[in-house]
Amino acid sequence: MNHGVDVIGSREDPHAPIRVARGLPLMLHSLSLLREQFEIVFAHRKIKKVVEVGVESGQVSSIYTDLGADEVYCVDPYPSDELRSTLAKNPRLHLVESLSPAVLAELPVADLYVIDGDHNYAVVNAEVAWIIANAPNAVVVFNDVLWPCARRDMYYEPSPLTGADRHESSADGPTVFHDELTPAGLVGLGAFTWSVEAGGERNGVLTAVEDAVAAAGADDWYFEIVPAVFGFGILMRKTAPGAEKIMAGLRPYTSSKLIATLEANRIALYTRVLQMQYEAVAHANDTDRLAETVSAQRHEIEQMHAELARTLQEAAELRRTVDELRHPHSAEPPDLLSAARNLKRAAEHFVRKARHH
Repeated sequence: MNHGVDVIGSREDPHAPIRVARGLPLMLHSLSLLREQFEIVFAHRKIKKVVEVGVESGQVSSIYTDLGADEVYCVDPYPSDELRSTLAKNPRLHLVESLSPAVLAELPVADLYVIDGDHNYAVVNAEVAWIIANAPNAVVVFNDVLWPCARRDMYYEPSPLTGADRHESSADGPTVFHDELTPAGLVGLGAFTWSVEAGGERNGVLTAVEDAVAAAGADDWYFEIVPAVFGFGILMRKTAPGAEKIMAGLRPYTSSKLIATLEANRIALYTRVLQMQYEAVAHANDTDRLAETVSAQRHEIEQMHAELARTLQEAAELRRTVDELRHPHSAEPPDLLSAARNLKRAAEHFVRKARHH
């Protein structure tokens, strides 16, 4: 029995595997996690040229050169400075700042196409149709062929798609816990939107691949899915070099119900975290609004206390004036000028109160 120290740890270092977990993002989404599956592809097929649509951070791109590729064309229409810097460190990685699928015809025909760009029917269907027509013996790898993109379009914004190529979309996102979009779901925060409705025709990445393969003759093609990291799909013509061996090597992953169950559980847990974060922000906003209301009411009460104190003082002065007027033979004569002033202030006060109400 040999599972490897990196999986189970050792008696001397029992925390080895969990240290790896500490460094992973909470939401695992990168194809770099599937290096083991790429190793199977490269073991049974000579891969010299790669076209990668959707480059992420460039972390995946270097895997292809590590495994033997001579040239990798990294298609990203809006690369970050960080991505430029990463790709510049490897002379075999070539940045292509263009939109797919139009750019595919401008690049050398590749042995491996990695499709992980705009996750919607119109773009993916056109990409697959072009590859089938122009590079039928290539290996084609997809990400996001399972939930949430399998049967629901996602559009990076601003999207160039118009008309029938685009469904009605929303900034709200999908969640495991009900079928409708929600602001507490997997939202793009301005970077992308989702089709309001899931399913139906011309909707989603998996639907796009299925339709392209059906148009080319489905019986002539292998299409399998590793049910992990939102769905790792692999498409090959049955007569392509190494096709049978690659599919056989991937079969323990593509046929694993355990992997599928763990993936579903992972997504459910993550979308629950998203929901809790949304609720926490909502509660914090409610608390802020309540604090503002309490502060405003406290200020109003302080103003009322000050007004009451002034009113009581004026009433006391008025009582003294009235008492002086009622006892004209008191030891000291009343100050008629002060009394008049007090009466005037009292009258003005009551006029203001009457107007206020």
